Amino acid sequence: MAGARAETAAAGRDFIRDIIDADLAAGRVGRVVTRFPPEPNGYLHIGHAKAIALNFGVAEEYGGRCHLRFDDTNPTKEEQEYIDAIARDIRWLGYDWGTHLYHASDYFEQLYDWAEHLIRIGKAYVDDLSPEEMRAMRGGLTEPGRNSPYRARNVAENLDLFRRMRAGEFPNGARVLRAKIDMASGNINLRDPVLYRILHSAHPRTGTKWSIYPSYDFAHGQSDAIEGVTYSLCTLEFEDHRPLYDWFLDNLPVPSRPRQYEFARLNINYTVLSKRFLTELVRQNRVKGWDDPRMPTLAGLRRRGVPPAAIREFARRVGVARANSLVDVGMFEHAVREHLNRTALRRMAVLRPLKIVITNYPEGASEELDAVNNPEDLSAGTRRVRFGREVYLEREDFMEDPPKRFFRLAPGREVRLRFAYFVCCREVVKNTAGEIVELRCTYDPATRGGNAPDGRKVQATLHWVAAAHSLPAEVRLYNPLFSRPDPGADGDFFADLNPNSVEILGDARIEPAAAEAAVGETVQFERQGYFCLDPDSRPGCLVFNRTIGLRDSWAKARSDR
Repeated sequence: MAGARAETAAAGRDFIRDIIDADLAAGRVGRVVTRFPPEPNGYLHIGHAKAIALNFGVAEEYGGRCHLRFDDTNPTKEEQEYIDAIARDIRWLGYDWGTHLYHASDYFEQLYDWAEHLIRIGKAYVDDLSPEEMRAMRGGLTEPGRNSPYRARNVAENLDLFRRMRAGEFPNGARVLRAKIDMASGNINLRDPVLYRILHSAHPRTGTKWSIYPSYDFAHGQSDAIEGVTYSLCTLEFEDHRPLYDWFLDNLPVPSRPRQYEFARLNINYTVLSKRFLTELVRQNRVKGWDDPRMPTLAGLRRRGVPPAAIREFARRVGVARANSLVDVGMFEHAVREHLNRTALRRMAVLRPLKIVITNYPEGASEELDAVNNPEDLSAGTRRVRFGREVYLEREDFMEDPPKRFFRLAPGREVRLRFAYFVCCREVVKNTAGEIVELRCTYDPATRGGNAPDGRKVQATLHWVAAAHSLPAEVRLYNPLFSRPDPGADGDFFADLNPNSVEILGDARIEPAAAEAAVGETVQFERQGYFCLDPDSRPGCLVFNRTIGLRDSWAKARSDR
């Protein structure tokens, strides 16, 4: 939480903060109160992180408060799993609502009373049209809607029918309560929107008490008013709903008057931030749950090892604008790399092992060498790594017949083993199929620590692990879930799924210190990238997820196509 506060203090100016400054200076607002109002019908994703950072950040910056309110008005899609996951993700991101946890369902009785108030003043009516008939009579962008034949019902009849709706007398879809506004309005949201629908479904919090449930538009603004919210900060898709938001506040005896302001939602290339589509990915088993590391959900990013501070920094850099724009995924990755470069401990791991036998190193002998934990943070200290006659190198670090600009290990060539010695390849051992299975090398004992006393230089420094003292691990290499920058542009999101979004390496070897990481802790595998220990790990089978590479190799792969 302290980190989030420091970032909030350093936040850049934007039009939201300008509005708040003006309101405070003019005395229109006494205390800043915001809210983050998720619908508990799925997991939060990185787009929500921007809204969370704005709402909680603004409240904290101005000494106010931010509420967490679950807008739980549709029990057919809401689950306790989602409620728990949302709360967990917000806390993980670094924010807390304190005692200000609310639910729209807390206000169902008050919302119902206000619905009756609208009926009494002639501004709401019960409609018997079917959903199809209502849709046909709603009109379009270039034509006005038509009044329902039930719009002229009198107050007494409307109250009677609405109370019977509440009592559960009618089946689902038989009737709705609509606001009586203007069927000819240029804003379709004002064409007698639905306030209540019949829904015989148990609610996670209210059980079977209710047979009718308020619409999101009706519940949202009134919940803000009940809680004393001063700023209802929404993404731009709610801009056309603002006149309706204000209409309800103007026509109901609400205790306060919140103001709605819209900002641009987060859009990232190679990423889909539609909760509906993400739900389908999970339901169709295209991914392994909401926390699959390929998902843009906060749970997925956490499992992939992305630190919350990097997400907050990314949100700060994106900023708060009035117009939608597309953010390059590289901007997010840069924030992640920048943070992890400062904080992640270094470890050595060989993902695709090739055995090296150092023929002039004494058989059965081994030694410990000093290795730096993080060159960006000397306070992280050093660790001891064990070296012996047999080590593993990365298979791609050797070529038998290298091209001109290949500077790593090759026959007759000398390289440095990090923290250890200079070694030179003397012999290549192959199996009957002609595949390289082992290299025979010699080492120079005078180069302990990786420096030659005679001043000679080598062109490559390679990471390694001792064969006898390393541990087996499974490593999962994650790439973007989509293979094109604008997924679904041709109308089919599934067609754009990247078939190479994950590669599993089952025979990796890691130095023992890497196994000391806690689940979810991210370390840097030297020369490989950043990796975190996955919850799937178990004794004898450690599993690491690649958080991000040291460089954007995926961008190069895209450009080569």
